[in-house]
Amino acid sequence: MEKKCLLSDKSDVSVDQSKLTRIAILESSREERIDAVVIMDEETSSGFNGRLAFSIASCVLGASFTFGYNTGVVNTAEGVIKDFYNRTYQSRDGKAMEQSTMTLLWSFTVAAFALGGMIGGFSAGYFCNKYGRKGTLLRNNLLNLLGGLLMMFSDNAKSYEMLIAGRLVIGICAGIFTGAAPLYLSEIAPISLRGFAGVFNQLAITFGVMISEILGLQFILGTDNYWKYAVGMTIVPMCFQLCTLVWCPESPRYLMLLKSDEESAEKALKWLRNKVDVSDEIEEMRKEGERMRKSKKFSITDLFHHKELLTPLIIGLVMQLSQQWGGINAVIYYSTEIFEGAGLSKANAQYATVGVGGVNVAMTFVSALIMDRAGRRTLHLIGLGGMFVGSVVLTIGLEYQSDHKWLSYLCIVAVVLYIIFFATGPGSIPWFIVAELFDQQSRSAAVSLAVLTNWFANFCVALGYPEMNTHLKQLSFVPFVCLLILLLVVHIFQSARDQRKKH
Repeated sequence: MEKKCLLSDKSDVSVDQSKLTRIAILESSREERIDAVVIMDEETSSGFNGRLAFSIASCVLGASFTFGYNTGVVNTAEGVIKDFYNRTYQSRDGKAMEQSTMTLLWSFTVAAFALGGMIGGFSAGYFCNKYGRKGTLLRNNLLNLLGGLLMMFSDNAKSYEMLIAGRLVIGICAGIFTGAAPLYLSEIAPISLRGFAGVFNQLAITFGVMISEILGLQFILGTDNYWKYAVGMTIVPMCFQLCTLVWCPESPRYLMLLKSDEESAEKALKWLRNKVDVSDEIEEMRKEGERMRKSKKFSITDLFHHKELLTPLIIGLVMQLSQQWGGINAVIYYSTEIFEGAGLSKANAQYATVGVGGVNVAMTFVSALIMDRAGRRTLHLIGLGGMFVGSVVLTIGLEYQSDHKWLSYLCIVAVVLYIIFFATGPGSIPWFIVAELFDQQSRSAAVSLAVLTNWFANFCVALGYPEMNTHLKQLSFVPFVCLLILLLVVHIFQSARDQRKKH
């Protein structure tokens, strides 16, 4: 009996059944891990079980959902939060806030979240090694609680400074989550399911964005009296994770390779795989542990001193930049403004924003189903190409809609098209690809640097887009179009380089 596997998105390879007793990743170099192919037998292919699903759900619905929720919560509620700023300013100074001051203050409100994310992302690797992946996730909820309370009670205190401080704290929390959650997911899932499990990180992020935008609608919590409850709802996923993650095991790889606790690692693996015999995975970790003991500890600066790590590092960092500098957070943070600028009423613009969030969730789920078959590189390139087309169409529509009213609807189509292609690959792949590209020794350092890079790019967009929108108006997406061209060229060049190495 023969089975087939897909190799590098192209060729079919026949494999004898007797050779399918273990999981094997086909690769000739570290760069090829993006297109790594998993060959597995029937037992391994059923490695997705209830316990693993419970652990994944506990991780992403508590951590990744929190990140997504706080990314989108200020979007649909933007109008009422700005009214709160204006009322507070007027009660202090006796006059209305100038528009330039409001734009700057709102930019800080949005960007504070990303600034906190940079701080949290940079420290995520340290905490993950010190307290464990699960331990870091659980402890981080203290920041979630503090940030949520600061934001929720800012209205009672009549202090927009409290809201901005809360956004900063919740950003630190989200930054740590974006480092710890992908690490935990990649280390609890079997090799054959790492891509599948990793996409659920992004699925929970997009789900969080959508839920926050729904709650921010005017007839739900998007009012002068209730917006504070919308920003405070970040505490809900915290409660969920504290009640569920405690029943899940720590990462087996962390226990085995960093704590040298083989007994606990084996126990955790048996629980996660829901089977008694996990000797193959234990043996693989033993070998990796032997390699780690022969080399020194790794820091972020060490990544630049090892020639063999430079290529995967460049790939990982460019992917982080492509996710953020493609303009996605300009769409998420300011989509309601974009739709209003396209001619929709305030209410319809909010509904359109929620609809875009729904499309993002649906396409991310589709991405989860095809990720391990289609290949990371292929999906990422297709996604960037589609985002480029969507950005160009959106720019044209915004520029000429005053002359042709029907172009307002084309803008909506362009945003939906953009989101579909973003969710196909660039939305999910950068979060887990770094954990796949590096071994246990260098993984935490690489993830910390990648998360820091992602949040820095996020911060630049959050702080810079309002000013770009003020000065460039309908052409505000032109910088993203230029960056997408540059990123596409870099990815295509790297792909061609890797193909030449293969041959």
